[in-house]
Amino acid sequence: MRIGILTGGGDCPGLNAVIRAVARRAFDRGDEVVGVLHGWRGLVEGQFRDLGPIDVTGLLPRGGTILKTSRTNPYKVEGGVERTLENLRRLDALVAIGGEDTLGVAARLHAEHQVHVVGVPKTIDNDLSGTDYTFGFDTALAIATEAIDRLHSTAESHDRVMVCEVMGRHAGWIAIMSGMAGGADVILTPERPVTVERCCELIRKRHAKGKDFSIVVVSEGWELRTEDGEAQLIDTGTTDQFGHVHLGGVGEALGREIESRTGFETRVTTLGHVQRGGSPTAHDRVLATRYGLMAADMVYAGSWGQMAALRGDTIMAVPLADAVAELKTVPDELYEQASAFFG
Repeated sequence: MRIGILTGGGDCPGLNAVIRAVARRAFDRGDEVVGVLHGWRGLVEGQFRDLGPIDVTGLLPRGGTILKTSRTNPYKVEGGVERTLENLRRLDALVAIGGEDTLGVAARLHAEHQVHVVGVPKTIDNDLSGTDYTFGFDTALAIATEAIDRLHSTAESHDRVMVCEVMGRHAGWIAIMSGMAGGADVILTPERPVTVERCCELIRKRHAKGKDFSIVVVSEGWELRTEDGEAQLIDTGTTDQFGHVHLGGVGEALGREIESRTGFETRVTTLGHVQRGGSPTAHDRVLATRYGLMAADMVYAGSWGQMAALRGDTIMAVPLADAVAELKTVPDELYEQASAFFG
């Protein structure tokens, strides 16, 4: 059997651990493993790389993906689906590792063309339904939490408000959990329509108690809204092939609003792609490995159109269609628990 592996969407700590696990399981069964380069673009353009035991040695602590990645959508490329299907004939099965967009393409190819594909959930945003956690999230969370810890010391030393912008397009999992872990005084997520006025009110309330610094954590997808104006999503004005605008800049915009409205000196830190980089945590290495082994086992079982998922402590198969049907957002209960420490 020739098993293909592709990694799509944003890079993520733990991708190489999945590749290693799928390959090791396949080698043990005497099968071939083929890496598809640059995600779905590799299937559109026919970019393949044979993988052997040496190629997957030493991958556990390595960040990024040895197969490269892209945000290519075959359904948005002229003739892309036809070329994808033609190149898939060189494989007996495909393991697609990605988030909502990458796995959405996989689900559609399976439903419309009966492609032999299984999925592995990857996203630092942790917003994919069907699984309790995606690999990569724990690493991003640890990075964000460490940054907030470090911002505390400089905020306290200078009596400043520090705004920390983290990733999170539609879901604020990184913001809410790093904010809770790091002791943030205000947390702003896409799920909650908090106004600038309310944010400033919480900061003033804190300062009125004699605390002369504050930490604000904001998701990049939080809409800047005021009581007398419309909500504004801060973006670059460009989009990818999945129709997503490129976000960035809400932290700077919020910082200016806070300083002008409260008079408190405010500084902004945007973590950006540092959240995606570096070596995965032990938790992500283990989770990614378990996902990879499950994906290989689904291939051998012929469980096409399924995704490896974590439910409690168990790795199981769930339908890809269900996993990409809707985003998993931060529940009200968790936000309410975090807000007990605001102000």
